[in-house]
Amino acid sequence: MTEGVEAVVVGAGVVGLAVARALASAGRETLILESADQIGSSISSRSSEVIHAGIYYPAGSLKARLCVAGRDRLYAYCREHGVEHRRLGKLIVASTEAQIPALKELQRKAALNGVGDLAWLESKALHQREPDLAAVAALLSPSTGIVDSHALMLAFLADAEAAGATLALRSPLGGGTVMDKAIRIEVGGAEPMRLDCRYLVNAAGLDAQSVARSLRGLDPAAIPARHLAKGNYFMLRKPAPFRHLIYPMPEAAGLGVHLTLDLAGRARFGPDVEWIEQVDYAVDPRRAERFYAAIRRYWPALPDDALDPGYAGIRPKLQGPGGPPEDFRVQGPRDHGVPGLVNLFGIESPGLTASLALADLVLRELDPRI
Repeated sequence: MTEGVEAVVVGAGVVGLAVARALASAGRETLILESADQIGSSISSRSSEVIHAGIYYPAGSLKARLCVAGRDRLYAYCREHGVEHRRLGKLIVASTEAQIPALKELQRKAALNGVGDLAWLESKALHQREPDLAAVAALLSPSTGIVDSHALMLAFLADAEAAGATLALRSPLGGGTVMDKAIRIEVGGAEPMRLDCRYLVNAAGLDAQSVARSLRGLDPAAIPARHLAKGNYFMLRKPAPFRHLIYPMPEAAGLGVHLTLDLAGRARFGPDVEWIEQVDYAVDPRRAERFYAAIRRYWPALPDDALDPGYAGIRPKLQGPGGPPEDFRVQGPRDHGVPGLVNLFGIESPGLTASLALADLVLRELDPRI
């Protein structure tokens, strides 16, 4: 006899936990399947933990809309649940006069996304804030901050479990079959089982495409290609002389090598983008040379031998090297024709910031009545 559960969420990263919290809070019996032995051990534990303002994304995109909506909700959630966070603010700097037009265009695009609190800083005002910074102008984003991502995931999990959800660790999804009124899934691990569920949310991050391919009855043409973009980070050995997060002007491959701070005040620089074929989290110390060159464009006083290899994160991008940036893909029944199934593809930055708003969108895709 096959057992049943109303909703299954595959993946216990920050987005999967937010979705499970939303489902359980809506009264749906919810099971969270996680193949690892702990929550958030992949993308969610290897981010810069930045709460983004919503500046860079194309107007009208899911990334723009969900980032702005999610940012405000995330700050409120952290305050209400005692999740440590800090609204440090971010400076996006123009290192040369030639970059000023692009910086002004970035301010205009941000306003289209609803980010209306950016402040323009000329050189004198900028150096009053950050004397060690070498730049001719900057945009100050007061809505940018940092958060303890693990504490946030624990809070989401606690909410979900309080509403009746169950977390199953070391429980990979082994496949599934689309049936008339349910999706029958096979769960691996120490105690394999079969379950019928009404709702299935694929929030498997790096493995979202492989999970989707394991579902018999889902058209393979609906599954986009996955491209792995590895971001390497280096840590500063000594405290940084900065109070804000520091970002250079965006580059074609991303946001450039920027400076972020953690809640303990430690500084890290990254990422530099490296396209890879297989998951690999090793950081090559030799990559530090390009970091020094990039950082010294806005912090010329960076000492020699000041950086240590830190960590690497991997983003599941939908575009390959040189391709135009792709949006989040929240793929529901209207897209693939399978009732009760939502696939989350290409959920990278600003996924953490957008997590609560993403969860609400997933519920609407599953069933507007939820």
